[in-house]
Amino acid sequence: MSTTHPNLLSRISLAICSFFSILSRPGFAADVQRLRAEGWPAPQPAAPAPEPVAQPAAAPVAAPVAAAVTPLPAAPAPIAQPQFAPETAALQLLGLLQREARFVDFVEEDIKNYADAEIGAAARVVHEGCRKVLREHFTLAPVRTEAEGSRLTLQPGFDAAAIRVTGQVVGQPPFTGTLGHRGWRATETRLPKLAEGHDATVLAQAEVEL
Repeated sequence: MSTTHPNLLSRISLAICSFFSILSRPGFAADVQRLRAEGWPAPQPAAPAPEPVAQPAAAPVAAPVAAAVTPLPAAPAPIAQPQFAPETAALQLLGLLQREARFVDFVEEDIKNYADAEIGAAARVVHEGCRKVLREHFTLAPVRTEAEGSRLTLQPGFDAAAIRVTGQVVGQPPFTGTLGHRGWRATETRLPKLAEGHDATVLAQAEVEL
């Protein structure tokens, strides 16, 4: 309750309002009468501040669940590296062709100034020597047994390393076409063993006549 005393004008206004309230409001008049008989009530002590209510203990927070680990896709298979024939074997074959057919001499010769008859005669010698080397040191067989020019059908899964499809290749097998070349496959190789210390890079020795 405020303890500030109103000034004179406020008290006159309050008295006039109270006068008419006492006349018109019996309840208000009874309150004024009781106040005059019992006096102004002593100020009540301020109510103690409410004690803080204990908050319930927070529920334990569950440990974060580790995210499911998605296994990484398997690493792609390594790309197959090209396979190279043994260098010594290739040089050895070239040396055999030179020895039996003068193959290197024929290929390295500039034949543009020779007549066709002269070239044909030299080619016959080279052909005979090359054929001798192949038959002596290799066993050959055709990839396809059908006659060249015959029609055949390649089923799905055919050996693409042994058969090359040419022309307008559209879609997936089976493919039907004409056999243009039977192909060749080496079924056996019989290259001679080199002596220890032999230099395979020397395809033909230089000749010095004394």
